[in-house]
Amino acid sequence: MENYQITQWCHRFIEEQVKDGDYCIDATCGNGHDTLLLCRLAGSDGLTAGFDIQEQAVEKTKERLREAGVEEKVRIFCCGHEKMREQLAEDPDCRKMLEKTQDGYGSVSCVVFNFGYLPGGAHDLATKAQTSLEAVEQSLELLKKGGIISLCIYSGKDSGFEEKEALMEYLKGLDSKKYLVIMSSYYNRPNHPPVPGLIIRL
Repeated sequence: MENYQITQWCHRFIEEQVKDGDYCIDATCGNGHDTLLLCRLAGSDGLTAGFDIQEQAVEKTKERLREAGVEEKVRIFCCGHEKMREQLAEDPDCRKMLEKTQDGYGSVSCVVFNFGYLPGGAHDLATKAQTSLEAVEQSLELLKKGGIISLCIYSGKDSGFEEKEALMEYLKGLDSKKYLVIMSSYYNRPNHPPVPGLIIRL
């Protein structure tokens, strides 16, 4: 049995979800691990958009993608994820992610969030409740039928609990006829362990 860290838990569902040709979004690139995973799963016909407010994170992500030879399949934006729709609309390739299907659903297969701060980065640049909620709302509008949003919610230490509490309250209120929200927990781990979760567009 693997020692499941939160990212491993989320990756299992992402790997089951994303297929060749899919559109994907990494809303918090960090060091680029999730961005690379999405690119590989979406294949040569897919496209991934990545967002991070920190230049350090953007450069690390771009370097990781170059080393893997998949930089042509991704567009990286150095901005907050709450500007997701705005940035996608301005990029000729990413505009396709904003298109609606005939039944009114979005076109994106998977959106990945890691809430908190960049490992090894400045803790005062952690994601914030208000902008994170804005980004999740935009992501919900972009999801295709059966699409998923993967959530890794970190709290405590320098980042506090405001963002976690705001996200959990918001997720609890989502329309159960449109979305299925599944939250898990590392139940016996001390010191405010991270919370993994999924949102599935029904």
